[in-house]
Amino acid sequence: MFKALLLENADGFKASVQQVDESRLPQGDVTVAIAYSTLNYKDGLAITNKSPVVRNWPMVAGIDGAGTVIESSHPGWKAGDIFVHNGWGVGETHWGCLSEKARLKGDWLVKLPTVFTPRQAMAIGTAGYTAMLCVMALEDHGVKPDAGEILVTGATGGVGSVAIALLGKLGYTVVAATGKAGEAAYLQSLGATSVIDRALLANPGKPFQKERWAGVVDVVGSHTLANALAQTRYGGVVAACGLAQGMDLPTTVMPFILRGVTLAGIDSVMAPLSRRQRAWERLARDLDATLLESMIEEVSLDGAIGKAHALMAGQVRGRVVVKTGL
Repeated sequence: MFKALLLENADGFKASVQQVDESRLPQGDVTVAIAYSTLNYKDGLAITNKSPVVRNWPMVAGIDGAGTVIESSHPGWKAGDIFVHNGWGVGETHWGCLSEKARLKGDWLVKLPTVFTPRQAMAIGTAGYTAMLCVMALEDHGVKPDAGEILVTGATGGVGSVAIALLGKLGYTVVAATGKAGEAAYLQSLGATSVIDRALLANPGKPFQKERWAGVVDVVGSHTLANALAQTRYGGVVAACGLAQGMDLPTTVMPFILRGVTLAGIDSVMAPLSRRQRAWERLARDLDATLLESMIEEVSLDGAIGKAHALMAGQVRGRVVVKTGL
């Protein structure tokens, strides 16, 4: 038996922490002990049943996990190896990692860089790994630290917090957009040069506006993303990875055909292993462990449901780490 955060929908939706028999674990070639998991936005949606994230029922929640391999028939993994897992439909179509044990596919796992503990890996989680993918997209499209201001929306969230820390360390001038005026000092401690009110971007705006941003990391979508595009400078790059405001994009082609703006879509769920490995190598090099620690709030597995509701109510900043194992 092992403890897991189980989502059920037989007689109405229910989220609870239960003891689960190991015989119920799904198919996979690697069985692991989860030391830590985390709460991402998608986990919050699933646990609070605010969006149809879960595809198969019952489901163990948790798209991220880090810990130790117990058994493996996969050639790349052996008992005792330390791993990190992000995405791949886990917590949606395959039992997830808000659990003391999981059975996963070896092809989904990345060897955890030795500079990180499992706890730190989950402080990063999919949110931080996605932030790194966004930074890499800016770099790959030629946005250098001296190019100008970089806008980060949803700045106090997981993606935003890690993106600011990464960009700040790399020498970029970062402008953080948030609706939480009281968190300005926190954002500046991470590396933001200045902080603006998200309301400046959240309402319908003109399709073509004064140029400001050399690059953008956007987790919000909708009018916020449309305004960010309309304000992006010639040749700038917008990395879009979220839809906290909405999945619509009420914009025009003008930023793309008159300013040569690039809209780079960032997918973390199905990203190939080589890109994941590159992202984790970069995180090991470019993420300040002290800043990472300042983002962390740790809860127990039993406290994860309540914290998921707080996350969806906008009452969480930074990263929530869930201690699942010993």
